[in-house]
Amino acid sequence: MRVVLLLVAVTLFGPDLAAGQGAASVDTLAGRVVDREGQGLADATVLVAEAHRVTTTGPDGAFGFPGVQPGRYTVVVRRVGYAAHVGEVEVGTGPVELTLLPAAVQVEAVTVTATRQPIDALGSPLPVAGLSGDRLRRTQSVSLARALETLAGVRTLSTGESIGKPMIRGLAGARVLALVNGSRLEDYSWSDEDGPSVDPRLAERIEVIRGPASVLYGSDALGGVVNVIPAELPDANGGPAFARSGLELSGATNNAELGGALRVEGASGRLGWRATAIGRHAADLHTPAGELDNTGFGALSGEAAVGLRGSRGGAALRYARYGGEFKLLEANGPPAPATGEAGPERRLADDRVQLAGDYRLGTLRLEAKGQWQRHSLIEVSDEGGGTPGQEATAFDLLLNTGTLDVLLHHPAGPRVRGTIGASGLYQTNDTRGPIPLVPAARVRAAALFAFEQATLGRWSLLAGGRVDARHLGADSNAALGLSPQTRDYVAWSANVGFVYRPLPSLALAANLGRAWRAPTLFELFANGPHVGEARYEVGRSTLRPEAAANLDVSARWQGGRVSAEVAAYRNAIGRYIFLAPTSNTVGGLRVYDYDQADAVLAGMEASLEALAWPVVTIGLRGDATWGTNRSTDEPLPSVPAPRAAVSVELHSAAGAWSGRPHVGIEAEFVGRQTRLNPLDIPTAGYTLLNVDAGAEARFLGRAVRVDLTVRNAADASYRDFLSRYKEFALNPGRNVIVRVSTAP
Repeated sequence: MRVVLLLVAVTLFGPDLAAGQGAASVDTLAGRVVDREGQGLADATVLVAEAHRVTTTGPDGAFGFPGVQPGRYTVVVRRVGYAAHVGEVEVGTGPVELTLLPAAVQVEAVTVTATRQPIDALGSPLPVAGLSGDRLRRTQSVSLARALETLAGVRTLSTGESIGKPMIRGLAGARVLALVNGSRLEDYSWSDEDGPSVDPRLAERIEVIRGPASVLYGSDALGGVVNVIPAELPDANGGPAFARSGLELSGATNNAELGGALRVEGASGRLGWRATAIGRHAADLHTPAGELDNTGFGALSGEAAVGLRGSRGGAALRYARYGGEFKLLEANGPPAPATGEAGPERRLADDRVQLAGDYRLGTLRLEAKGQWQRHSLIEVSDEGGGTPGQEATAFDLLLNTGTLDVLLHHPAGPRVRGTIGASGLYQTNDTRGPIPLVPAARVRAAALFAFEQATLGRWSLLAGGRVDARHLGADSNAALGLSPQTRDYVAWSANVGFVYRPLPSLALAANLGRAWRAPTLFELFANGPHVGEARYEVGRSTLRPEAAANLDVSARWQGGRVSAEVAAYRNAIGRYIFLAPTSNTVGGLRVYDYDQADAVLAGMEASLEALAWPVVTIGLRGDATWGTNRSTDEPLPSVPAPRAAVSVELHSAAGAWSGRPHVGIEAEFVGRQTRLNPLDIPTAGYTLLNVDAGAEARFLGRAVRVDLTVRNAADASYRDFLSRYKEFALNPGRNVIVRVSTAP
């Protein structure tokens, strides 16, 4: 407790204490952003990553950050029509000149998720991908997973359009860890009918690690990591105080969805702040065969944040909420109208408070993040007590989670840097309502890890190790036939990788890692009907943690006209946990037991974006995954079918991502999954056409952006192999989405 209080004090008051130091202890990070002819570039965005400070360049390309502690910082510069620049800058040695080179394709230049501190994404041994800017805005929906489907290797395990889990290389649910601003997102993603509780509209960018990352993040990162990163808080940079606002309105035809978002932000002195509110409402989905009853939703989300900056560091306090009512289509169809009943719906309320801070101690940087999360999930229907209109609660679950991460980032000479960290978690699960899906339980976990990276000429080497300890205590529950239970797990993770850069634009990378995952409460203790899946699930209390060994190799190219990547992987998972059908039935539902066996997943991914002509960009992407139960030699269930896509976009000479007019069309080809598990329901292959267009204009002195997207433009009838509705419903038909927005 004393350590926690000390960290909170440093986080909150460190910037104030540093501000009172003499002027000799601080400096100004200043310079110019220029093109290769040496001409200054106005309106370039300059980010000092470790200090979380951001500004834009003036008419001559000049920028400045007053009150910065001397030392080395990672500076990221972005501007329309140019390749992003990522490099280290030494504060205290005078002004710097940063040169941007023309580029027609946009790539994510920096990642913080792959190493827990900012590095050049091309130089990361771990396979990373990301969405930001226009591309993120075009793909946004209420489901985080839907926003990521355009990335190679990432799919969606869906329950309708509003609920989905990101699936990375054939793994989803508790095997893919979701983060918000670097902190774990703890919710009921163990269940098939839930997804990460965060609205992608709150993100400035989303980073994805494709493959195990337990060394950095512990249990649940066995398949990959999704990190939702908000924009840095505004910075007055010693200038006058300001406030600004942005607005977005959207509508969709398929389910009559209406949405709106309002952002207000500002800065004064060392203080920056932001408030965002997002509302969405949708009616039932429509397929080419007709309407799907009870598939609408309403959601209200938002965030409020305030930050304080000093010469040695800064602190930020954030509150975020994600909530709504999501209706669920039932396998046996909607109730008869004469009964006065309606189908079930899930009521979700997720509240998070995060306190994060950075503090510079000479060449060291101390980073601390504490988060409290309250996650409530209730399922109700209108069939209570036989009285029409009276609600009945099926289940009521409440999850409270506190997490703390303390990281010490350190250099070891000019070529080596790394991170030493400690993590802690305390969680309580309260089971309420008439149907106890899982018992009330408590989890305590702690971990220590180290992660080091060395750059030796054209080679970069990375290695890390971690030890996790986890204690689970479950209460007795008569309805589940369960006595008090405890489980203790101790697991280790390791990682080693390298990157070879024969050319500045080319990276050859390989990574070998060991990861782990603890069994969930559902897998251990479930004992009841899962009506939406038409099955009765029985957990196995003797399940042991999963352990994975993953090998990943890739080649990446990032040039001014072409961006490309080819990757292959093999992920061998010991004690893989899966559902197996039995010959028994309960209440007319077939019984499925949780079991374990060794498994292996292997696959490959490829993506390409190239400027074919000055105003035409072509894109290609594809992925395929194979999964096998090594004990039975059967295919694993719910492994995605192979997929490929080709796109052509017509735009201004600077590229569509510049915010200028563009129009594009994409054809997505999804094959038939031929390697079926007995649990799988076969689906046919299909082709989807998607159209996208956008333009920007000035209105009342502000830049107004209009985006038009048509999904499934040909109104194709198809069933997605990863849809939970595939047995009894088609996927949605044509959907026209219009979005009008102004930036802050």
